[in-house]
Amino acid sequence: MRLAFFADIHANRQAFAACLDAARAGGAERFICLGDYVGYGADPEWTVETVMGLVEQGALAVRGNHDTAICSSAESMNAEAQAAIEWTRGRLSAPERKFLSELPLTRDEDDRLYVHSDASQPAKWRYVRSTADAGRSLIATDAHITFCGHIHRPALYSMSVTGKMTSFVPISGVNVQLLPGRRWLAVIGSVGQPRDGDPAACFAMFDTISREITYCRVPYDVDAAAARIRENGLPSLLADRLFVGR
Repeated sequence: MRLAFFADIHANRQAFAACLDAARAGGAERFICLGDYVGYGADPEWTVETVMGLVEQGALAVRGNHDTAICSSAESMNAEAQAAIEWTRGRLSAPERKFLSELPLTRDEDDRLYVHSDASQPAKWRYVRSTADAGRSLIATDAHITFCGHIHRPALYSMSVTGKMTSFVPISGVNVQLLPGRRWLAVIGSVGQPRDGDPAACFAMFDTISREITYCRVPYDVDAAAARIRENGLPSLLADRLFVGR
């Protein structure tokens, strides 16, 4: 089965729609959504409704920290992110807020774990930025492959049977086989707000038979997404950063 993974959509309708189209064209048979559907972007209603529809059709989804912040004032964020969360709260319907609040932090499927952030303590929203972070996350689970998001930059980590860690930045469009002799952590780049210097939206495809993962970059209408942010009075930084992928 070919799985498509989407993380950190952040209410970017243009980017998410482009990634969904690309995944379907690439033969995706099931969608996995790794959290942060809202925040930053200007189309939270459309985004949450779209994810809800995907789940109704068999997709799996987990909750991210921005999704949690919609229903909880305990989440601490910077000024721009907080402004977007407060604006988003007023846009979402009660059923949409309920959907976000009831999403699980993790999902297990076969030999795979789906989580928004570090799997060792999902509710603490730790970032996986290094081999040490990845090792901590891998040790916390028995899954052969962990898929996560949260840092908005794609990366692949692996752990040998002796605990030796490796890491590299995957190249878009290049298949990588996740060999059975190692355990893997795949950090999926961001759909709606990449931060690796490439403004193109990012998602990943994984083939459960060949065990190959492919990271995909998809150009989208950044001008339209940025205009929507400005039109709705959200901080201009949230629009400006889309053009540079930072």
